[in-house]
Amino acid sequence: MEQTLSRREASDGVSDLGWRFLLGTVRTSIPVGSLAEGVEMAASAVAACGDHADQHLRVDVRPTRVVLTLQSLDHATVTTRDIDLARRISGTVHEAGSRTEPEISAEAPRSVQLLEIAIDALDIAAIRPFWKAVLGYVDEVGADGPEDPLIDPVGQGPAIWFQQMDQARSERNRIHLDISVPHDEAPRRIDAALAAGGRLVSAIRAPAFWVLADIEGNEACVSTWQGREGERIP
Repeated sequence: MEQTLSRREASDGVSDLGWRFLLGTVRTSIPVGSLAEGVEMAASAVAACGDHADQHLRVDVRPTRVVLTLQSLDHATVTTRDIDLARRISGTVHEAGSRTEPEISAEAPRSVQLLEIAIDALDIAAIRPFWKAVLGYVDEVGADGPEDPLIDPVGQGPAIWFQQMDQARSERNRIHLDISVPHDEAPRRIDAALAAGGRLVSAIRAPAFWVLADIEGNEACVSTWQGREGERIP
């Protein structure tokens, strides 16, 4: 029977396969030499998933890499079936002489990641319908409350989530980016941002997230699945 997994269970279930857990999904990248080769690799991944492909697998094909994402659409999170499908896909890819990998390489100049946009608000329920309408976004499965995140129904844009403000403020930006990276990629990404002129605003919630800012104070968070025990998946 298909069962939903905790963050740690999902991460541990695929780490040795070259996949990483990100925001309720597991994701990997496959290096390819052309768009035609990428299409063939994607077709092999679909075949490996069989009848479960439509409800679990998402594919992004580029001339240099194929990015694969697994998530149960029925549960909006990672399940035991997704782990099984990741093993099947990795086996198929290895048999074809390639590899599943999350790491930075010549073919993949950055690790797999997911992007969210966070909007600070005093009245989340009041502004959420505007963002849902203007972006053409929808509710995530099982998350249709007045303060829940919004997602792109075709999976192209970043998710939008809302952060509760205690009082109005004008001294800092109220929209920031959340860059969700593999847990073993976060230190490298933070070091690179600091070396590029950024500063560390807060690490009090690390390793769940670190708050960084550019020299003008615009903030971004580098986040991982770790340190989130007790929080709702993803």
